[in-house]
Amino acid sequence: MARLMNRKVVSWALYDWANSAYATAILAGFFPVFFRQYWSQSPPAESTFQLGLANSLASLVILILAPLLGAIADAGGLHKRFLLIFAVLGMLMSAGLYFVGAGQATPALVLFALATIGFSGSIIFYDALLVDVTHASRYDIVSALGYALGYLGGGLLFALTVAMALRPHWFGFAGAEAAIQAAFPAVALWWLIFSLPLVLFVPGRRRQDRLAVSALLRQGGRRLVDTVHHIRQLRPVVLFLLAYWLYIDGVDTIVRMAVDYGMSLGFSTDNLIVALLITQFIGFPAAIAFGMLGERIGPRPAILFALGVYLVVTVWAYFMDSVREFYVLAMVIGLVQGGVQSLSRSLYARLIPADRSAEFFGFYNMLGKFAALIGPFLVGAVGLLTGEPRLGILSVVVLFVAGGVLLCFVDVGQRGQRPNS
Repeated sequence: MARLMNRKVVSWALYDWANSAYATAILAGFFPVFFRQYWSQSPPAESTFQLGLANSLASLVILILAPLLGAIADAGGLHKRFLLIFAVLGMLMSAGLYFVGAGQATPALVLFALATIGFSGSIIFYDALLVDVTHASRYDIVSALGYALGYLGGGLLFALTVAMALRPHWFGFAGAEAAIQAAFPAVALWWLIFSLPLVLFVPGRRRQDRLAVSALLRQGGRRLVDTVHHIRQLRPVVLFLLAYWLYIDGVDTIVRMAVDYGMSLGFSTDNLIVALLITQFIGFPAAIAFGMLGERIGPRPAILFALGVYLVVTVWAYFMDSVREFYVLAMVIGLVQGGVQSLSRSLYARLIPADRSAEFFGFYNMLGKFAALIGPFLVGAVGLLTGEPRLGILSVVVLFVAGGVLLCFVDVGQRGQRPNS
């Protein structure tokens, strides 16, 4: 591990620490709670549907933009610039939620969707930089380091904002509502501060020729068309992307809808927030452990093990009826969530051409967001139509099974070496 601790690797990994504040405190934590109780004020099933729809629309935008922007970034060496554009969008929209008043559901959803687009878009180019900060033999552990720092950093800020909400007078707030509103700009500030090491110390890819915007669009478009035409020759990449699309749907849906699901079962907000904190702090060492496991047995077997755990967790969630069970499930998810995410990223990095990493990670994130387009909407729609939220959660089981089966057929070569392309 000590060999990893060079400035470039740590600066890259700290962006996970930075943006995970949004993923934890807003995306999975306070926004679902605050939206239902403060902004929406609609019946629970309708509120869940609105939240799922906002998540799905944000994912649709990334689905459309990701491959082309990735190709343009590779053509122009614009990875860091695009990362920062999306990150700043996410920061500004997160801070903007502070100004949305009670009952203003539409402005809240618009800002949330734009912030999620900024968050998700920045990750495309962050993931693509993995191939620039370390050697292929270290992808598993470096990717895991990023996710581990994300769990720790996101968990620390989330713990602070939870303390603000539970003890608002300690922090000078009039009540819990004011404290939660203040959490949104706090996330934006945290995101900004801990993005600075990546800006300062992770080098971008230099191009000798400076291209005009129109030339970049044309070249990026040609690269994208060329990749689409030839991607059929990269069978391991195609199979992996299909597998990833299926199983990450289940993972992302559980992340985004867990708090809303718990509220539908009648669990208190305090209980749900504690469960999220449990997941975050267990996720920190667990992500590192999974990185080491991936180096030892290979990333694919480790991913398959994590998917098996998710399968059990999803079935268990269907039958769950106590807060104690919710806590246990939070602990189990914390053990595998970072592992399946980090090892998927590192396995994919082995399969793609390094000089087209942003373009290929554009497809990777496109499929990830396409999964997030279907999953939250499915959970919300099934719950709305049947009046039974448990059936919505249970529906994701088939995605873990299908994704795991397809992953078994991916030819990762000698410990997942990149194929010729």
